[in-house]
Amino acid sequence: MVNAGDRAPDFKVMNHHGKEVTLKGLAGKRVVLWFYPKADTPG
Repeated sequence: MVNAGDRAPDFKVMNHHGKEVTLKGLAGKRVVLWFYPKADTPG
């Protein structure tokens, strides 16, 4: 669990163009990670 004020762990995600993006690769830039819990999943 990440708490407010903690440094985010490095992660990999696919962007909307299908390219892999890592937090480490965005070092020095402002980042907003936006996700929808249960998006495109049953339930």
